[in-house]
Amino acid sequence: MSKPSKEVLEGLQKAYCMEVETVVNYLGNALHLEGVRADHIKQSLLSDIQGELGHAQRLGNRIKQLGGSIYGSLSLKFEQKMLQPPSDPTDVVAVIKGVIAAEEDAIAHYERLIELARQHNDYVTENLAVEILEEEETHRQQFQGYLKEYSK
Repeated sequence: MSKPSKEVLEGLQKAYCMEVETVVNYLGNALHLEGVRADHIKQSLLSDIQGELGHAQRLGNRIKQLGGSIYGSLSLKFEQKMLQPPSDPTDVVAVIKGVIAAEEDAIAHYERLIELARQHNDYVTENLAVEILEEEETHRQQFQGYLKEYSK
């Protein structure tokens, strides 16, 4: 790869923002939820924060390797409407659905990033996106299982 692609850098920066936003929303939901049924979901969200932070760190490192800039809080663009803590702190199903929606958005973005990286022969970014994609798909599957159980 010669010069980093502007599109690949923008895709990495968006993924970085998405991961940071997920951390904020997982923490918010974990702290907001209450009730007996919420405990397992709260614990799952809290444990997943480290994974999401790891994704952001790996993406940030790749952005820097390509000569890009890492966004600070004033430049981050947040969009996860479905993952906002619900008004009812016992609405566990709303949180589960929000996590699934966020994971589906992340999966779609990583699939696009993989294609962009391939088009620009950026094999390192492609590999990074594939690895994170697998983790996002696993997380989505986990929460789809929770939804089946909590929707009964």
